[in-house]
Amino acid sequence: MKIGPKFKIAKRLGAAIFEKTQSQKFEISQARAGRTRQRGGQSSDYKRQFIEKQKMRFSYAVTEKQLRRYVNEAIASGHQPINHLMERLESRLDNVVYRLDFAKTRLQARQMVSHGHIVVNGKRLNIPSHKVTVGDVITVREGSKPSALFTAFSERAEQSVVPTWLKLDAKKLTATVVSIPTYNPSETLFDPEQVMEFYSR
Repeated sequence: MKIGPKFKIAKRLGAAIFEKTQSQKFEISQARAGRTRQRGGQSSDYKRQFIEKQKMRFSYAVTEKQLRRYVNEAIASGHQPINHLMERLESRLDNVVYRLDFAKTRLQARQMVSHGHIVVNGKRLNIPSHKVTVGDVITVREGSKPSALFTAFSERAEQSVVPTWLKLDAKKLTATVVSIPTYNPSETLFDPEQVMEFYSR
């Protein structure tokens, strides 16, 4: 998935959604942009919803087609669609690899999965969108463990913090999905409700 100039995209969306934009330079740039936006007046509902949708899409490194499908599935579920949507995004294999801190970004996690470095329940998978479920065991392929990608993780493993719905054995580079992902609004840089409204037009 090609994204383009990350700093420009994050600046346009007003959120540090990429690792390279999580800096003081970006914060200063956004503070200046905020003053400009205040002078320019209020934006339309459509624009606000579109921006929130783009924040979500780029945060999880998914295509427009994938996100629309996830939203449609959430709406069809008929029960707490926002929680359903966030659960589906968090359950993506590339996101799980990112949450386990095997990768520093979701894009890097996507590459790890695509290149066959990740094994789920003993089977090598290269589909980043694969949905993990409770009880699944995710591990790094034996042949990949000596690579620089994962030796770097071993060096920072003690500082790694993983969500409560995942149980990690850092020494073995193995994890288990112990429960359904839970949605915590404080952990997101976007408003899922605005995203749902965008697709409900």
